[in-house]
Amino acid sequence: MATNGKPGAGRVGQVRQRSQFQTPNGNWAKRDTTTGRILDQKTSSPEPFKGVRKEK
Repeated sequence: MATNGKPGAGRVGQVRQRSQFQTPNGNWAKRDTTTGRILDQKTSSPEPFKGVRKEK
């Protein structure tokens, strides 16, 4: 029978080459820092993405 492996073996620390900013409508958007392209926009909750640095 298959098992799920060790718990807690996910991401440790900050996500590399990503940043996030708050759009004018209040959603948080994730941006690739090397290309500048917007990757994702969070509309499910008003909290920012976890583990992604914020732009100033």
